[in-house]
This record gives sequence, C-alpha cells and structure tokens, in this order.
Amino acid sequence: MPTTRRRLHPAWPVAAVAFIALLAAAGFRAAPGALMVPLHADFGWSMSTMSLAVSVNLLLYGLTAPFAAALMDRFGIRQVVAAALALVALGAGGSVVMTASWQLLIFWGVLIGLGTGSMALVFAATIADRWFVARRGLVMGILTAGSATGQLIFLPPVATIAESTGWRPASLLIGIVALAAVPLVWFFLRDHPSDRGVLPYGATEADVAPATEWDATTAERDSAVIAADAQQGETPAPRGEGAARRAFTGLLSAARHRSFWALAIAFAICGATTNGLIGIHFIPSAHDHGMPAATAADLLAVVGIFDIVGTIFSGWLTDRFDPRILLVAYYTFRGLGLLLLPWLLSDSVHPTMVLFIVIYGLDWVATVPPTAALCREIFGENGTIVFGWVFAAHQIGAAAAAFGAGVVRDAFGEYTYAWCGGAAMCVIAAVLSFAVRRRRIGTATATPAEVAP
Repeated sequence: MPTTRRRLHPAWPVAAVAFIALLAAAGFRAAPGALMVPLHADFGWSMSTMSLAVSVNLLLYGLTAPFAAALMDRFGIRQVVAAALALVALGAGGSVVMTASWQLLIFWGVLIGLGTGSMALVFAATIADRWFVARRGLVMGILTAGSATGQLIFLPPVATIAESTGWRPASLLIGIVALAAVPLVWFFLRDHPSDRGVLPYGATEADVAPATEWDATTAERDSAVIAADAQQGETPAPRGEGAARRAFTGLLSAARHRSFWALAIAFAICGATTNGLIGIHFIPSAHDHGMPAATAADLLAVVGIFDIVGTIFSGWLTDRFDPRILLVAYYTFRGLGLLLLPWLLSDSVHPTMVLFIVIYGLDWVATVPPTAALCREIFGENGTIVFGWVFAAHQIGAAAAAFGAGVVRDAFGEYTYAWCGGAAMCVIAAVLSFAVRRRRIGTATATPAEVAP
C-alpha cells in the first residue's frame, strides 16, 4: 500500500531563517560588556560615558520596535529585516575608525540601536502570529532564544579576540556576521503563508482573515471600534493611514487600559534587570572583583545556554498555564538572584556562582512568551503592535539601568547598590504581573474596571 509522504510546512523554514536573523543581530547584544574594558584601556573613556552610548542603543532598540511592527505590515518583513541587519553591520564595522566618544554614540548608539530595534522581539512575534496558529507559544520561545544563542555563540570569541588582538577585530566580526545573514533573509523570508499558497501552521480556513490588511471587513470593524470610542468621548485617528500612524493609534488605544501599564512597567523592569544590569555590567563588575574578563564572558555565555532552554520551556508552559503566574515566578526568582549576587562575585568561579548563572539563565527572557501571549490575548489583532510598545518599555528600563549602573560604579567604586536596586524592582514587577486582567479589550467581556480613568 503506498504511503503518503508528509511535506514540511513552509512555516518552519521561515521560522528557521527568522531564528538565524535574530541570532546574527544578537552579535552586538553580547559585545558591549566585553568591549568596555579594552575601550577604557584604549581611549580612557569613563564607565558612565560608555554606558551612555549603550543606553542610547537600548533606548532606540526599544522605541523603534512598535514602528518596525507597522513597517513590516506596510513594506514587508524581508525588506525591513534586511535593512536592519545592514544597519547593524554598518554600526559595528564603522566603529573601528572612531576616535572620539561622540562617535561611539553614533555607531553603537544610533546605527546599531535602530538596526536591532527594527527587528527585536516584535519580529519574532510577527512571525509567530502570522505563520502559526498551533505552537505559537513554543515558536515565540524558540525565536526569542535566538538572541540568547547569539550571546552564546558570539560572546566568548568576541571577549577572547578583544583581550588578545584588540576590540576592533572583535567589532568587525559582529559586522560581518550581520551582513552575511542578509541574503538568507532576502531569499527565504515571506510576509504571509498565502505567499506560499498555504494556511498558517495548524490553521483551518475559519482561522484565517482576508489577506488584504484594510479590507471591507476591517473597515466595518474599525467603524464599530470608533463608534464605541465615541460613546466614551474618544476621537481616535482612523486606521490604515501609514505605519507611524498605526503605531501611535495602537499606543493611544492601549494606554487607556490598566493592563497595558502593568505589562509595560513590569517589562521595563525585566529589561533593567537583564540587558541593562547583567548584560552590560556583569563583566566589568566581575573584573572589579579580580575575575578575568574572558572568564566572566564565558559565564555570560553559559547564561545564553540556559536561556535557550528556559525560553523554549517558557513558551511550552505559556501554551498550558496562566501567563501571569509564570511571570510572578520568573520575577521572584530573578530578584532573589540579584539580591545574592554581590556576595557571589569573586576572583574565581565557585559552585554558588555557577548556580546563580544557571538560574538566571533559565529566567533571562523566559518572560517574553507569557508577556507576548497576554498582549495578544488582551488586545487581539493589535497585540503585536501593543507588544512592540511594551517591548519599548523593556528597552527604556534597560537603558536607564545601563546608564544608572555606570553612574553607581563611578560614584561608589562598586555595583552593590545597583544589584540590590534591581532586586527591589523585581518585587514590583511580580506584583504588577499578578494584577494584569486577562479579558479581551474591546469586546463585550471587557468591564469598565479595566479602563484607566
């Protein structure tokens, strides 16, 4: 009896290329912590000065994200992602010719910030939402882990090259990798499953909306939304009038609801306690305690290993359990780790430090799948753009923490107050996550209590 051979659904190759693109863009995400010490030795720039450049990067990384989601709707995924990777390559490669600290702001801050922000986790959410109905949480977890994999792959060689050869060859390596991913993105990424003549993975015809972004059905729905807002005294701008307008409209609509602010503030604390504190300042802090920079970089790479496991597992859990409870657990464990960190750092690696690295790695961006799921669940079809703004808050928190920790180090000669402050913020994030309401905004199930005055 002949057997039917099952074809691989096109969604999986698209997700694989998206993973590679996120991995390539993550090369710089691992670099600042490893390059700050040699930059200080080369130019004499203070920790505050270098932290300011990283803060600009993190801020633009976040603020670009919601516009990137709308731009992907308007111009296409592969065009936006290819341009973003080119900006990362230009910023990393161009930095080798800088001679003044203001140039660091341009290359590290502006160019790489805009490039990485044009992809970011909004890119992952867009792929997961468009190409998958089944396994969305799992795919979001896998794509989120792409950033962790980039840290895992790039951080040890970047730190080793910077220490042995210099920071310029290390920066060039990052630029070359980002540029090499552009052809893959251009030839294999597509905007919608319909471009390949298929439905999203796990979808039926009933699950799929018309392909045209602003068709008659959408117009009818938007008219209903506008009428409902008019009853509350709101006068929203019409939709479908450009990427920037759609991004701002999504923000204005979401900002009227308490759930948005709870998610945004909690995710800002997530950014502060990962990218802002540990990602940027763990290596300099370990160096203060006598640990070689390459050894500290290896520890951060181990964070990347367990981040992959933790994020994928978090995506699996998000498909099965209340995302709010998951967030409470993640922030609580993270706060405990930060509280203990000042007493764990030393000139060598001890078992307690290894335990911290494992736990913090499992927790690193495990918050992303449940946060993205709550945005989608509460804000419906605008969930991706709303998640873009929530992610912007993540990077604002990261930028503030990156700069603030540098100031703390220059003022007190150590990072202890920065770590303890991060632990206190995690308690606030856990409380806010538990307070999020899961009811869909804009439906009959929404109640007035969900709308901020």
